Amino acid sequence: KFMGEEIRGLPAYRIAQRGIGLVPEGRQIFPNLTVRENLVATAVSRDGGEWTLERVYELFPRLAERSTSMGNQLSGGEQQMLAIGRALMTNPRLLILDEATEGLAPVIRHDIWTVIRTLKAEGQSILIVDKTLAELLPSADRCFVLEKGATVWTGRPAELTPALQDRYLGV
Repeated sequence: KFMGEEIRGLPAYRIAQRGIGLVPEGRQIFPNLTVRENLVATAVSRDGGEWTLERVYELFPRLAERSTSMGNQLSGGEQQMLAIGRALMTNPRLLILDEATEGLAPVIRHDIWTVIRTLKAEGQSILIVDKTLAELLPSADRCFVLEKGATVWTGRPAELTPALQDRYLGV
């Protein structure tokens, strides 16, 4: 359920219309559109929505520099910035990030986690699916550990002790 409504089984566009912005694993940007076109293609005006092209460019100055570059001409880090910016352009009530920094260079990973903390500080609701606990836990308010689709543990980040990490995450 999301905002009190059942969303299971709905087509992706109906889920997006309800205010969920997804940054999928693998980025899935449009390779044959420019950075600007990728961002504008997903833009939605919602009540109270503040995300505009200019604001995304402020968050990710590199995208402004590459605004006329095709999606397939971007580095992996730039593509991830674009995927996040594209999701933000939907003015989501909930932003879901699936493995937001997987496979990226350490400096880009740091930049992405900084953006996530900025979004959180601004009040954006975020659901992060990730396995990099060192970066994830300082940004989290609540943690859930899933095993075969079932929640096996939930709690605050400080409660996810090394013993629990070993037990559930093999960390």
